[in-house]
Amino acid sequence: MAPSTRTTPGVPEGRYSRRTDQEADRRLRIAAVVCGVLFLGLFGWLGASYLLRETTMNATVPTFESVSDSELQFQLSVSKSEGTAGSCTVRSQGADGSVVGLSDFPVPAAGDRYSAVVTLRTTARGTTAEVLGCTPAR
Repeated sequence: MAPSTRTTPGVPEGRYSRRTDQEADRRLRIAAVVCGVLFLGLFGWLGASYLLRETTMNATVPTFESVSDSELQFQLSVSKSEGTAGSCTVRSQGADGSVVGLSDFPVPAAGDRYSAVVTLRTTARGTTAEVLGCTPAR
């Protein structure tokens, strides 16, 4: 008996794309580098825009004292751009965490710093005093 030679039918030459593993790895590396560069660019742009945005008014409450069940005195310290007027919103909370006082305090345009002791009227004894934000006048 003659030995049979059996061949398996193959895919027709040139009909389907056959890439080598090295070529596929190279394309994958290029895609990863492009995505990485785009991600770093986006991250850098967002970071720079956050750091370079101009905040014209920043306020803090260094000290506060609860004078009575209906009043809270605190020192409002504001650093701002020269000649910028506006107002700062301050909130006080009670021992249970509920808001007992909320008010806007005007900030004059003169100078680049403003500091004053002000009184916030409350509905119950206030245990905190915090600045929610400042808005420059238009």
